[in-house]
Amino acid sequence: MQTKDCKNSIVGLYFVLPAVIGILVFIVIPICCSFLLSFTDWDLLNNIKFVGMENYKAVLTEPIFSQILINTVVFAFSVTFFAVIVPFLIADIINTKIRGAEWFKTIYFIPFITPAVVVAIVWSWIFDPNIGGFNLLFKTHLMWLFDTRLAMPVLIFVSVWKLIGYNTVLYLTGFSSINREIYEASKIDGAGWWKNFWYINLPLLKSTTCFVTLVTLISSFQVFDLIYVMTSGGPHDSTNVIVYAIYKYAFEYFDIGKSCALAYILFGVILLFALIQKILIKEKY
Repeated sequence: MQTKDCKNSIVGLYFVLPAVIGILVFIVIPICCSFLLSFTDWDLLNNIKFVGMENYKAVLTEPIFSQILINTVVFAFSVTFFAVIVPFLIADIINTKIRGAEWFKTIYFIPFITPAVVVAIVWSWIFDPNIGGFNLLFKTHLMWLFDTRLAMPVLIFVSVWKLIGYNTVLYLTGFSSINREIYEASKIDGAGWWKNFWYINLPLLKSTTCFVTLVTLISSFQVFDLIYVMTSGGPHDSTNVIVYAIYKYAFEYFDIGKSCALAYILFGVILLFALIQKILIKEKY
């Protein structure tokens, strides 16, 4: 029996070996290498030189860093707020068994499966100051993506628009786990939509909301595609975020050490906010 179990274990290891190798080659090793490179000075051509914490000090003391960090936090929290509230409300409406609910689910999910670059190009045309649909429709002459006051709200809007479908599906999955008898009992008691929303949906979908919030927050901190295609961090760095700055350090300035250092600073920021969120949710519930 032991020999058979041993053979089964070996066979199982053979099955998981490709996945383990993939994780090691494409995740574990790059993480370790990038962490070590964050303590070096390297331009991809010359020899690697160890500089200790100099990259972290240089990145944190640069005048532009504070603006980049503020832009990233503002973008991430704004997107998370709207990309959680709006899908919750949409899922709640669809959950009431409205006519054409399946059609609405499909329509809302299409933006999420559309490549981010395609979404960015299309919305860049829509917000174009000369031929854009927004200016033509509302008869305005606003420089949407070229105005320091408007560029960030536009990016937030586009990002929320793209995420709504995915988060709506997550909430619909949460709604499907709620026992329908609870709604029937509340209906007998004369409870309306607001009481159902406040006393049934919010408490019972707490875990779903926590998951959606955390996933959306992390993905928003890592935004790159929309920034790269629509604004390139401009105008005047008003939409420059950490991931785009990592790209510029690596492939425009060829400063791999600072790029890796900034990547681990971003990791620290995301970890900090994730821990804060976990503590707040634990205290509240």
